[in-house]
Amino acid sequence: MAMARKFAIIVARLIFAGVFAMAAAFKFVFIGMDGTAAQIAGAGFPFPFLLAWVAAFFEVALSIGFLTGLYFSETAIVAAAYVLFLGVSFHGPDRWSSNPMEFGFFVNHFTFIAGLLFAAVHGPGNALVLRRARNHPVGA
Repeated sequence: MAMARKFAIIVARLIFAGVFAMAAAFKFVFIGMDGTAAQIAGAGFPFPFLLAWVAAFFEVALSIGFLTGLYFSETAIVAAAYVLFLGVSFHGPDRWSSNPMEFGFFVNHFTFIAGLLFAAVHGPGNALVLRRARNHPVGA
């Protein structure tokens, strides 16, 4: 059972990292910054090109946090807040009347948030984790 638990945690971390890495890849490569900026502008945000770059690098940082396990719980909580922001901003109630499928996209964000919060509480596991250095007082 311990091996299955370890495997499941590693797979979950890879999935979390992969989702954010794919999001960044779409911004950097597939859609491009211009396309991403257009989506951000369409949601009504100012400085869409700058925000596109910030989002892409933020998503890379989240991926690194999930892959390394370093500051894992903090990464998961920040990621949950980011996913909530994205769900409300890009799939929120103001979009449901023009496209009922947006409601499904909105609700799907909460499934992801639930997983992130669960991960934040339970941590990165014991395998393939970088550990933070602990500061110990002199003489301790």
